[in-house]
Amino acid sequence: MSKRQGMVFLMAALFMPLIQAAPPELPSGLSGGAPAMPSGLNPTPALPIGLGTEGSAGTSLLDSNDEVELFNISGFWEARGGFRTQSDSHQRGTSIGESRLQLELQKEFESFSINLTTDLLYDTVDRQRHIELEQGKGWIDLREANIEFSPTDFVDVKLGRQVLTWGTGDLLFINDMFSKDWNSFFIGRDEEYLKAPSDAIKTSFFSSVANIDLIVNPHFDADRYIDGRRVSFFDPTLGAITGQNAIVKTDQPQGSEVSLRVYQTVGTYELAFYGYDGFWKSPAGFDALAGVAIFPELRVYGASVRGPLSSGIGNVEVGYYDSKDDSNGKDSLINNSEFRFLVGYEQELAKDLTLGVQYYLEWLLDYDGYRDGLLVGSPQRDEYRHLITTRLTWLTYNQNLQWSLFVYYSPSDADGYLRPKLHYKIDDNWSAEVGGNFFVGERKHTFFGQLRHNNNLFAAVRYGF
Repeated sequence: MSKRQGMVFLMAALFMPLIQAAPPELPSGLSGGAPAMPSGLNPTPALPIGLGTEGSAGTSLLDSNDEVELFNISGFWEARGGFRTQSDSHQRGTSIGESRLQLELQKEFESFSINLTTDLLYDTVDRQRHIELEQGKGWIDLREANIEFSPTDFVDVKLGRQVLTWGTGDLLFINDMFSKDWNSFFIGRDEEYLKAPSDAIKTSFFSSVANIDLIVNPHFDADRYIDGRRVSFFDPTLGAITGQNAIVKTDQPQGSEVSLRVYQTVGTYELAFYGYDGFWKSPAGFDALAGVAIFPELRVYGASVRGPLSSGIGNVEVGYYDSKDDSNGKDSLINNSEFRFLVGYEQELAKDLTLGVQYYLEWLLDYDGYRDGLLVGSPQRDEYRHLITTRLTWLTYNQNLQWSLFVYYSPSDADGYLRPKLHYKIDDNWSAEVGGNFFVGERKHTFFGQLRHNNNLFAAVRYGF
């Protein structure tokens, strides 16, 4: 049995019992109507912890009387600063220094609604003022600009720029192939900015059998990947950790992307199947002739299940990454195909104290081919990369002060990443937070080890309206 056949058998063994399980009978006295969904198990999964937009009261614009309301406008102003805790010859000592004004405008009409969210910012670290909306560079970051409507009772359409997410991981992504902003995450912006916007057409179909989300990106939306401008990293083509001294040059494909999710609730469990056809979201190959990084073609197939387990919530997610431009795994300049696996559990240990743990696996499928194709002197990665995460959240002072710690540790790479944060809600409008990003690891080519020169502390104050 080949590795791919074994992987398909494993995925089927994990999820087939749930597919075959019949919905449980309603308890006596509850006939008529479907049972209510448990808290946190809405048919459309919520954003992962930390990726939601901070709520604000919102005010109406030009509501000159009680009957006319042109737009509902809300948002926040924020000042955020940070500095590196060690010297990096390839970066400035200031990791972040920006003033940001976010404006959200939303209006519902009889048959459609429009949404616009834009950030106006002044960044003292990134001196580039030229606007590049795809990369979030310049003084405008357009987060949302879309129109929503329902052509039939069972179809919803959202057309335009939007922030997309799905899957079950907490700050780990397998089947969520939508754009991420890794620079924002590692320099200390709020976690909501880990999700970058996409220009897409999202169509949702609803039925009693299953619900379907079909998302088409007419043009490829890459991650806001690490290229050395804000975060130093290991460049395998140079064999060294680089930053602003060697900004990564890329050649982005002109093709489109298609993402599909089929999901349904079986009993008290959310079951979902995923598909993606597009490209690796961050550079995953190198064109030696042109001397630029590339985004090879990629297909992803996956599944997930999430639901109550003991006194908490458990989740399992798998994905098969088919690196189409390196079918036998022997091209050392293109990422190999992978199988990815995630299992997680979250439980409230005591009042306002929550613990979440996850185990994550990356399995390089054509490892012999990868090893045979390695260039002399290139660092060799392991066939299996194991990763364990822990999120601890504690709310105190009437839940106005939140203590949080997110820890990644890889026993196979012998590296890790700590993300502590204190968030204090001063009143209904003002909030403040301090936190840090700390990387450990001795080997310069491992995922977190290559970032060990980017340790930083940050602080922010925000006024919401």
